[in-house]
Amino acid sequence: MESSDHPSLQVTLLGGFRLLAGDDQVAVSGGSERLLAFVALCGQAVPRNLLAGTLWPEAPERRACASLRSALVRLNGAGRQMLSVGATEIRLCPEAHVDFHDARSLAQRILDPTTPTENRDLSAQAVALLSDSLLPGWYDDWAVHEAEEWQQRRLHALEALTDAFVAAGRYADAVAAAGVAVRAEPLRESARAALIRAHLAEDNQAEALRCFDHYSRHLQAELGLRPTPRLCELVAGLRSDAPP
Repeated sequence: MESSDHPSLQVTLLGGFRLLAGDDQVAVSGGSERLLAFVALCGQAVPRNLLAGTLWPEAPERRACASLRSALVRLNGAGRQMLSVGATEIRLCPEAHVDFHDARSLAQRILDPTTPTENRDLSAQAVALLSDSLLPGWYDDWAVHEAEEWQQRRLHALEALTDAFVAAGRYADAVAAAGVAVRAEPLRESARAALIRAHLAEDNQAEALRCFDHYSRHLQAELGLRPTPRLCELVAGLRSDAPP
């Protein structure tokens, strides 16, 4: 149990950056915030030169290293406790918790083709953990790259989780998981297909057809495209006037 003198430390990267000491949010400066976020993302020791060059890519090496030192100096209290600073590398302290690491491990378990999805991962908490994007609104090259990679991984995981919920007969959870994926990427056909499959598994044909029609209109309006034959097959025969 954490004492009041040593509250638990957490870096939140999903849905936005936050540094928490126990239940209290800790304010840090912009440069220090980026420093904590990058080290937290890496999850391992980061050479100081690499860290400086990544966070201040436009600056000469000496100036970038000076900016790194300044960011470290500005960290105090919980922010400073988050890091283990060495002469040549910086890492997150072992006691610090990062929500992104939990989410990434969850996605890897769900997407592992060699094992079925465990019961502990068939939960509303799992859907919630996969619901947020990584560092939204951050436009540093390293942050954008990580965010795009996470976006694809979490969407695939949500789609796989939808099918696992359907197989378990948990249709409401299946619809919820697929709905998160659809809202994240409205034009993503595989997410829409997962949602339609969930509706059909529950024998909600009208919901499935409405979902398909909405997607078809949106796809045509935005990109001038039509759904693929594979998606059309999911709702084939639902309309009385549908062609054979």
